[in-house]
Amino acid sequence: MASRSVNLPPASSIIFRSNNQSSSSSLSQFLRYRRSTTRNSCFSLIRRSCFSISATASSSSSLQEQAAPAPPNQVRVRFAPSPTGNLHVGGARTALFNYLFARSKGGKFVLRIEDTDLERSTRASEEALLRDLSWLAHHYNAGPGVGGDYGPYRQSERNVMYRQYAEKLLKSGHVYRCFCSNEELEKMKEIAKLKELPPVYTGKWSNATDEEVEEELEKGTPYTFRFRVPKEGRLQIDDLIRGEVSWSLDTLGDFVIMRSNGQPVYNFCVTVDDATMAISHVIRAEEHLPNTLRQALIYKALGFQMPYFAHVSLILAPDRSKLSKRHGATSVGQYREMGYLPQAMVNYLALLGWGDGTENEFFSLEKLVEKFSIERVNKSGAVFDSTKLRWMNGQHLRSFSSEELTKLIGQHWKSTGILAESEGMFVEEAVQLLKDGIDLITDSDKALSNLLSYPLYATLASPEGKPVLQDGLPEVASSLLATYDSGELLGALEEGNPGWKSWVKSFGKSMNRKGKSLFMPLRVLLTGKLHGPEMGATVLLLHRAGTSNVVADQAGFITLDDRFKMLRDTKWESFNNDQTVLESVATVP
Repeated sequence: MASRSVNLPPASSIIFRSNNQSSSSSLSQFLRYRRSTTRNSCFSLIRRSCFSISATASSSSSLQEQAAPAPPNQVRVRFAPSPTGNLHVGGARTALFNYLFARSKGGKFVLRIEDTDLERSTRASEEALLRDLSWLAHHYNAGPGVGGDYGPYRQSERNVMYRQYAEKLLKSGHVYRCFCSNEELEKMKEIAKLKELPPVYTGKWSNATDEEVEEELEKGTPYTFRFRVPKEGRLQIDDLIRGEVSWSLDTLGDFVIMRSNGQPVYNFCVTVDDATMAISHVIRAEEHLPNTLRQALIYKALGFQMPYFAHVSLILAPDRSKLSKRHGATSVGQYREMGYLPQAMVNYLALLGWGDGTENEFFSLEKLVEKFSIERVNKSGAVFDSTKLRWMNGQHLRSFSSEELTKLIGQHWKSTGILAESEGMFVEEAVQLLKDGIDLITDSDKALSNLLSYPLYATLASPEGKPVLQDGLPEVASSLLATYDSGELLGALEEGNPGWKSWVKSFGKSMNRKGKSLFMPLRVLLTGKLHGPEMGATVLLLHRAGTSNVVADQAGFITLDDRFKMLRDTKWESFNNDQTVLESVATVP
C-alpha cells in the first residue's frame, strides 16, 4: 500500500500507533491547530499506512509536567558545549547565533553543560568555557551559576531524570533491554560489511520473551537500553537554514539510549534536556544534523513537543577543509591571549555565514541583535580568514574613544614592563602617534619598542640606507650636532610642535635643503630609521620620554642625549667604504 505523508507543526506532541485507527477528536484538534499556525510543516513524519499519527493530550504524570512546553511565543534557545577542551571558534559562533536569535526575539538564552563524557570532562575546561562566554558578552539567562526554572544545568546532575524517562520508554515498549556482548556486536558489523549492508543492530533482543530477559537478569548479564526503531518509512524536517531534510528509517537500526554502566547516551540526554528545559529552537552545527533522526524518534516516543531545528554550516580553513589546530589558533582563549578584542571576535564570527543584506561589515553586539535573522544565515561553509579578523580588530580598536584607547594600551604597556606608568602625557601622545599601525593590543609593544629604539648602524649598513648616506649625511650630522651642542634644538623641543617646526625651517635654510633631502637625513639621524610615524611628533615624544622617566629601564630606550653621543662617535668613512657594521650598537658612557 502506498505511503502517506502527514505534516505536523512544531511543538506538537505526537506518537506512533501500531494500528489503522485514529482518534477523530485528536484529528480535529490537530486540524484546528494546523489552521492557526503560520509556519508550514516544520516537522513532517512519513509512515506506511500500518501506522497512524495523531496529536495527543499532555499526560498529568510528573515526567510530562517536567516537559512542559515553552510559554506561548516564548523563544528559548540553548548552547550546550562539552567541557572537554577550549571553546572552539565554531562553538563560539554557534553560541553567538543562539544568543542573537534569543535577544532579537525577546527570548531566553540557556547554557547547558553536557558533561556526560566523564573521562574527558573537567571542571577546569568548564571554567575556561564560562570565562570565554563572559569575555564575548554572551550572558545567559539560565545555566550554571545563574540558575533557572528548568535546572540543574549540568547533565551529570540530571542522571535520575534520564533513568526515569528510560524506564518510561521501557514500559511503553519503545525501548528494550539488549544483553549482547561487545563481541556479538562486532560480529554483526562484520557480517553487515560482508553483505554490503549498513552496520545496524540486527534486533536480536528486540523480540525476546519475558522469560529470556528474566534469565539474563538473574545471571547479572550487563545490558543496554535500545530504542525500537520502526523498520519502514522516512523522517522529514524543515530545517530553518537547510530547508527540507529527510532520512530513511531502515538505515538506522535500534540504537542505544542507556549504556550498561547506567550512563545515558548523547542523543537521549539531548532530547530529554531540550524538552524538559522547554527549548523552542535548536540552533547547532551541521555535524549534528544526523542526530536529528534519533532525537526526533525519542521526542515522539515520549510525547514531547518538537522544537524548530536550524543547523549552521561548518567553519572552514582557507583550503576549505574543516578548521583545525593545524591551521593555527582555533580557540577563543588563544585569540584573547593574542590581544584580540571581544567586540571584533563577535563581529567577525557573526559574518561567518550571515549578513544583513548590505555592504556593511562593522557591527556592535547591540547592532547585531537588532539586525540578526535566522533566515539570512547561509547554509554554505564559511572560510575563517585570520587576516580579515586582524583587520577587523584594528577597526574596532580605532573606533574607541581616545580615553578608552589610551587607558587600554597604557595599561598593557605597563603590564608588559615597557613603561613604568600607565597614564600621563607621554602615554596619551604615544597612543595617538602609533594607533594607526596597531591592529592588536599586542602590536602596541612592538610599535613603542620600535619608536624607542635607535638602529642607526644597521640602517646605515643596509642597501636602503646607502643613498641617504651618500647624500651628504655626515655633513648634516655635523650641523645637527652643532645645533644640539648650542642648546638650540633642545630649546625648540621644549616649545613643542611650534618650536620644532620653527627649528626645522631654520635648519633647512642653513643647510640649503628642503623636502625629502632635508627630512630623510634628519629622520635617519634622529630616529635611526628610514621610515616611521610623523617625524616631528616622534622626536617630541622621544624628548618627553627622556625627561619624564616614564620608560622602564628594561625597555632598551636610547635617549636623545645618547643618540647624539653615538653620532659624535660614528666613523662615517667605514660606511662610505662599504664596510658593513655588524657589531652591536656601541655602549655609550
